[in-house]
Amino acid sequence: MPTVPCTFTSFIRDMAQWSGSHPMRSPSLRLMLSKKFMVPVVADMTRPSFMTSFKSTASGKNSHYRNGMLALTVPCRTMFSTLVKGDHAKRRRMIGDRYANSNVMKQAPLAGIQERSKRFVERCVDSPDKTADVFRALHAYACDCVTHQLFHPYGSNCLQNKDDEEMMHQVAADDSLQNRLVQYYSPILHRLGSSILTSFAKPRLIPLADNFVIENAKENGAADFTVLNRLKEKDSVLDTIDMAAECLDHMAAGIDTTGDVLCFLMWELSQPRSTKYQRLLREEFRSKPDAHFDELPMLDAVLNEGLRCFPAIPMSLPRYVPHGGRVIDGFSLPEKSVVSCQALSVHRINDHVFPEPDKFYPERWLEAEGDADRRRHQWAFSSGGRGCIGKHLAMAEMKTLLRDVYSRYETEPDESMKSESMAMDDQLISSRPLGKRCLLKFVPVKG
Repeated sequence: MPTVPCTFTSFIRDMAQWSGSHPMRSPSLRLMLSKKFMVPVVADMTRPSFMTSFKSTASGKNSHYRNGMLALTVPCRTMFSTLVKGDHAKRRRMIGDRYANSNVMKQAPLAGIQERSKRFVERCVDSPDKTADVFRALHAYACDCVTHQLFHPYGSNCLQNKDDEEMMHQVAADDSLQNRLVQYYSPILHRLGSSILTSFAKPRLIPLADNFVIENAKENGAADFTVLNRLKEKDSVLDTIDMAAECLDHMAAGIDTTGDVLCFLMWELSQPRSTKYQRLLREEFRSKPDAHFDELPMLDAVLNEGLRCFPAIPMSLPRYVPHGGRVIDGFSLPEKSVVSCQALSVHRINDHVFPEPDKFYPERWLEAEGDADRRRHQWAFSSGGRGCIGKHLAMAEMKTLLRDVYSRYETEPDESMKSESMAMDDQLISSRPLGKRCLLKFVPVKG
């Protein structure tokens, strides 16, 4: 196992992420050891045995998460930034049923998603020459959907309201990976840099997004299915700022992730090599106009392949090894070591599960042989107690929109678009298109 002459192996890895040069993970466990302490600082892994242990025994998140995704005016602890496993589980149980598939698929939540999907289609087809920047529109759609689940009837209307869309972009623009790494490794340097910058530009003390969640957290008429309704229950110990901070984290987690996956997927479906999948989707939708999502295998296959090729969060997800350490597949992991899995690598390194892993091939999800292995390696939402709490909401949003678009329209790239502008550009949470736009033409399909 390779060693490095210092204790900052995670620093080396993160600087590679800073520069965009972080390599794909190797098939076997790679331990970076400190010569001084002879314990692994960071272990990156892709084997199923590691993934199983990762979700079941890891004791908690490491301090990368301690400040949450976004800082409110008053710092406070949210589910995302809760490091201790037991405390995190308690907060998750408080709101988990709001994101359960049984709740998301109820009439009111699903109707809200469907209405916002229709607004997305209207916005795109009403654009000049029926050419729309779906990068912006999909992020607006994702924000409107997640705030509907959080606050209805007080959610955003980014697809139709420019002020709401500006608020959404403020949340989505919090993509300064370099800034967060400096804050993590050198708080003093970060504070010094911030002081220098604010001497030239006056900061917004209460950004639009903060105002949005704080004002909504004060409301008392949220629908029964919403997260806010659950946070406001009589036995809740959360005050307005606590509730606002929790909801802001959920907003941040639900905008770029869903928006970027759909953007990359629609771009891929619009390429000549993949337009046949538009036809296959349309045939399925038209043959089963009232079918439940579970009855649409091609839709499921296309979306799963999109999530495999363009995972919402490609970054590593670090966790601490719990007390006593662990031995997994013959590798000894001392307690307090940091272990991590990365979806982008899990989906590509294990080519015995995903042959030709760099090829967009939805048919693989329709094959009975190896289906269990593929599902087990589908790690776009992570897994276990730290897995994405909004998975079912995200899946409903994406499936609804894909059905509404490809049942009536074909999409094709605008002539001005270059493939280089759609390269994956790693950010704090997700990987957005490098050019930060995706112009697609919406062509009505007859019949």
